[in-house]
Amino acid sequence: MEPTPGASATALRVALVCPYSLSRPGGVQGQVLGLARTLCERGHQATVFAPVDGPVAPPPGVCLVATGRSVSLPGNGSLAPVTLSVSAVVRAVREVRAGGFDVVHVHEPFAPGVTYGLLVGRGLPPLVGTFHRSGGSPLYTALGPVARRLAERLAARCAVSDAARSTAADALGGTYRVGFNGVEVDRYRDVEPWPTERPALLFLGRHEERKGLQVLLEAFTRLGPESRGDRRVPPAHPVLWIAGDGPETGSLRRLHPESAAIRWLGVIPEEEKERRLAAARLLCAPSLGGESFGMVLLEAMAAGAVVVASDIDGYRDAAGGHAVLVAPGDPSALAGALAGVLSGTLGAAASAGPGGVEVAGGGRRAWLDAAGSWADHWSMGRLARWYEDVYRSVLVGPGGGAAVHCSDHE
Repeated sequence: MEPTPGASATALRVALVCPYSLSRPGGVQGQVLGLARTLCERGHQATVFAPVDGPVAPPPGVCLVATGRSVSLPGNGSLAPVTLSVSAVVRAVREVRAGGFDVVHVHEPFAPGVTYGLLVGRGLPPLVGTFHRSGGSPLYTALGPVARRLAERLAARCAVSDAARSTAADALGGTYRVGFNGVEVDRYRDVEPWPTERPALLFLGRHEERKGLQVLLEAFTRLGPESRGDRRVPPAHPVLWIAGDGPETGSLRRLHPESAAIRWLGVIPEEEKERRLAAARLLCAPSLGGESFGMVLLEAMAAGAVVVASDIDGYRDAAGGHAVLVAPGDPSALAGALAGVLSGTLGAAASAGPGGVEVAGGGRRAWLDAAGSWADHWSMGRLARWYEDVYRSVLVGPGGGAAVHCSDHE
């Protein structure tokens, strides 16, 4: 995929619709805010429509329209913070209609909330839909043929990965432009690392079964008996930083209490996340499945951390051969991969490439440089240029001469 040169020559007014509360960290929320920020930097006007449950500071130059408060609904092995307020949806659709937008970009079009109001509304600008979900959805099943008819309201359908495209196409039919999730790589460069006296391992994500935190904790205890409880920990022993929260936080904390080797951080602000990524020896993403794209893997690469992750479709695509991949749900294999990275070798315990890769000394630097270049390939700037082409294609219409390159991140 190559962006059209000079795509930002004419400013666009874009409404970016996020169904998930901006008061909770999440992949879709991060993509919407990052895309909004980058579009504004490129001379466009971006307005974000999303639920809000507390104070949220939108990116500079970005307008934010709150679309009600959220409730948590189960879905895809997680809890989605969406709004069910009909009055909030009606108000938001009215504001979209009156906003003078050139295009409305709806993320996860079949998540509950304003998205449905837009799909059934009239007198609206062209709708672009981006599908993030990987794996089945009870909403697709419940809506059945109605979902397919509503999807026809989308002037363009995009997916963040082949896995997300397959999920949407199986449920809704139609054709999709396959793009990617973007990384604001500059936000992870030249960051002051978080202070730490030990080699740090970092986990970022919801504390729920599909994220695999319980597998990571079991693997971490296998690195040495000192990892457990509040026993004395040698200074050279690694520390595991666990960020986020979720339904399993309480039970996992009881099994693996706070100690010199295990730090429970809770939900951390974006700036702290960037600094901890910059300080971490490695990031571990042990998800069991259901990941359409490994955004956090690319963020870690941009920050200079080695990535150890589960060998699942979404992560494999994002890693591009620049991460240590292990079988999901296997604490023994994960412990071997963690030990290998900490000792300076990516070897037989993990699929880090043919024959394993030495990462001690200059080898580690070369590994991180290659991973950083790979992260650059997925920059939010490139993604914004790609979406500019999509936006212009729906404004010009079929046969109007606006070229949209639909191949996958070449």
